Amino acid sequence: MLAHAIACLNVLQPFVRLRPYQEQAIASVRIAVMQTDKALLVMPTGSGKTVVFSEICRLANDKGKKVLILVHRRELVTQASDKLTKAGVKHGIIAAGFNSSDHPVQVASVQTLIRRLNSGSFTPDLIIIDEAHHAVAGSWDKIIGHFSDAKIIGVTATPSRLDGRGLGSHFLTLVSGPSVEQLTKLGFLSPHRVFAPPVIADLSNVKTRAGDYANDQLSAAMDRPTITGDAIAHYRRLADGLPAIAFCCSIAHATSVCESFNAAGYRAKLVTGKMKMEERDEAISGLADGRTQILCSVDVVSEGTDVPAVSAAILLRPTQSEALYLQQVGRILRPQPGKIAIVLDHVGSTVKHGFVDDIRAWSLDSKPKRKKDDLAPLVRQCPICFAAFKPQPVCPMCGHEFPVKEKREITQREGELKEMRRQDAIERREKRKEQGKARTLPELLALAKKKGYKPGWAYKIFYARRY
Repeated sequence: MLAHAIACLNVLQPFVRLRPYQEQAIASVRIAVMQTDKALLVMPTGSGKTVVFSEICRLANDKGKKVLILVHRRELVTQASDKLTKAGVKHGIIAAGFNSSDHPVQVASVQTLIRRLNSGSFTPDLIIIDEAHHAVAGSWDKIIGHFSDAKIIGVTATPSRLDGRGLGSHFLTLVSGPSVEQLTKLGFLSPHRVFAPPVIADLSNVKTRAGDYANDQLSAAMDRPTITGDAIAHYRRLADGLPAIAFCCSIAHATSVCESFNAAGYRAKLVTGKMKMEERDEAISGLADGRTQILCSVDVVSEGTDVPAVSAAILLRPTQSEALYLQQVGRILRPQPGKIAIVLDHVGSTVKHGFVDDIRAWSLDSKPKRKKDDLAPLVRQCPICFAAFKPQPVCPMCGHEFPVKEKREITQREGELKEMRRQDAIERREKRKEQGKARTLPELLALAKKKGYKPGWAYKIFYARRY
């Protein structure tokens, strides 16, 4: 069946020359959606996802089907529109600032379409969702529910969410495209090198909100002269002059990093979601023509930005999101002759999430929530009278008040980023996993004994997790 589907693609002669793996992906996802009505296509960042769904759109349009392409950012609206134009597909745009049209293919901003659901007569036969890992949010639910008879194809590089919710609520079949490793060997993605610190900053006391580190505390933790200076020094040593994106924690943090790079003699620009689109486009385009060497960003260029000239990623924003990490590094993997991408990982994301070209077993299922540890009672001990009691801010025996911890500040130890090999990352991740599995104080004490550490190490980790 797959071979027949690919043969049909060749007969239809697409406007854009497709790569073999793109043809196979299109054929596979078309079969899947015919069988289940709702299919999710997973392809790495830089593999041409927009080209793929534009071609799917063209094929559907040639058969007289109406198609709705859903995106969540204005930049993705114009990107999808450009690819559809290259594919020879006439289309309209449903987004603020664009005139409406009656074309059978529409590219829609979710934010705009949600306000116009009941005012239009356009009813799609097929919905294509770009960056489909966003599709379980409320607005998407409402739109998909409104067009309940339409078939659905989602496209994403990272089918995972911080909240652990799986995408199985909207998709019944997952179709896997080629891996990053395969595309690198074929020359469709750039090879890369990773440099990471021998010691990773301790973020155990930075609070978590919505599944990731709280931006305000994270920004305060990472925006320190030692951190910023370290980033500049390592960029100068390992990627000097290469077009780079610095991924920062907040606008204040990105501003500080940008100012520091400029003060060091580099051409750095700031880009945030609060800037006008024209200003963001100007800053991003500067990476391609040399006007900008370092783009300091707050998540704005984590998804959908296509600048092949970018050759270095400066990771200054720790994240618990594997998807965000993969999107960040994926920005620099688009190939150019002789290019070797450089990842300057100052925050240990590679240790936490693995190499970008590791094989990942994606699933539509939700991740199980971690159960609270109930194997041992939580105990706090007073340093004055040595009384033991359930955690509270004041000792019930002598009245000693425990100090309230201020905003967590992280300092960077002396040392250089070192190139990370795959085996190094595996060993360090296993070490972190072993420590993470030790949830109770007795388990941590046993691990300390096994590794030859002092008992104080176990107590420090145990109480840091809880206060």
